[in-house]
Amino acid sequence: VNTRKHPLGIPAPSEKDWPKEEEDFFLLDPDRERGALPQPFRMINKLVMQVFESAMEIIERREMLREAQKLKVQPKKCFPTAEFQVTERANCLAVSGKYVFVGLSEGLAAFHTRDFKDVCAWDAAKTEICAIHALDLGNECHVLLAVDEMGLVWLFCFHKGSFLLVKILNEVEDVSQRSTCVEEVLSRGGDYAGILLQGNTKAWLEIYQLPKDSWLTEMEKNAGAAEGLACSERSSSECGTQHSSQVGAFLLQKLPVSAIQADVELDLPVLLLTVRPPKPVTGTSFKGPLDALKEMDDDSMLGLGYNHLIKDSQWELQEAIFCSTYREYLEAEGVTKEEIPRHATFHFLLPSRILMGPETEVQPDIPVGIGVHWDGNHNFCLYLLNHSLKGKADSDLIPDVVWPCASPIACSAVSSCSRYLALAGEDATITIWDKHLGYPLSVTAILEERFIRSVHFL
Repeated sequence: VNTRKHPLGIPAPSEKDWPKEEEDFFLLDPDRERGALPQPFRMINKLVMQVFESAMEIIERREMLREAQKLKVQPKKCFPTAEFQVTERANCLAVSGKYVFVGLSEGLAAFHTRDFKDVCAWDAAKTEICAIHALDLGNECHVLLAVDEMGLVWLFCFHKGSFLLVKILNEVEDVSQRSTCVEEVLSRGGDYAGILLQGNTKAWLEIYQLPKDSWLTEMEKNAGAAEGLACSERSSSECGTQHSSQVGAFLLQKLPVSAIQADVELDLPVLLLTVRPPKPVTGTSFKGPLDALKEMDDDSMLGLGYNHLIKDSQWELQEAIFCSTYREYLEAEGVTKEEIPRHATFHFLLPSRILMGPETEVQPDIPVGIGVHWDGNHNFCLYLLNHSLKGKADSDLIPDVVWPCASPIACSAVSSCSRYLALAGEDATITIWDKHLGYPLSVTAILEERFIRSVHFL
């Protein structure tokens, strides 16, 4: 019998007892298995991993954008409730009161907003209308400014379904002297109208006063004659109501053409102002300081002014010296003389202390002046509307108030109450002025290398 002297025990582990296969499993790096691949396969594996990582980044970025889009307020989609079609091309439209005026390739057309049916049309001149401005004067009377393809401005009065041609504002007998309209504006209330005209080499602004009170009175007197000659609406059976009731569309095929009532004579608008671009700074026409002092009658001048008088010859000499000094740079850049500005932005302004003064009695809802700034000019000029053109046809109108700016004015805007004025300069700086008190409220600078094209009050 074999017996053990000592109890059975478990020997202590040692590295010598480890199998070689397990040793390779625990000590080797897992990436070494891919490193054992041949070189072409390792390159393919690396490219595939880069593609997967790029795809995951794109997916994550799209998911973030999708989540951010969900948080934004989605705009409400609006669909047309009805359509009215015209046989000719529609170039422009304007809404005034309960009427929609459409400029066609030949004439004008008016539609009623209640049932979207045509009221009447005007095509006596067979001209294409490119722009329309309309305003409701009350008592079913509307004033329209229409610009045709030749740049002529047609002034209409629309009353109870009939177009009345008042005048062509820029019509001239000599075709070579004809000017084209660039912009037209009607003042709020319809008291004034402004048109910006361009000729061959110059541009100017004309302001007209519209006799709307006499128009309304004349319309009331001739209400019976106007109704007899007014355009009647087409019956629904002429264009097939079965189709229009299904899709809500109305086809304008043969509009009743409104006749100009011969017995209704409307007063013509009155030309109040003719504003031209400001002239560049030049020297004085006086021969000496004494001639200039003779024109000063307020006894506020001291001395003879020999060191303060700049003549035209000095400006010419300074320009000649500059051109001769930098001739090579001017020729390389192709610098030419400064051109006269040919575009302006203007606004009708309500009464304020800057224009009328605190003691002047005026109606608060009727404009008393205009504000104008020309392209490339630093000054915002204010003109009163009570000037007279008698004896001043050839002379340039001098502004009543001038607001200088540090940089050329790019665009401007006036608030609905006409008290606040926003001027945006070409240096991307916006200044808000209180026109009633005459001082700036705030100045905001936009990022550099930005050009402000338009500014609006909300």
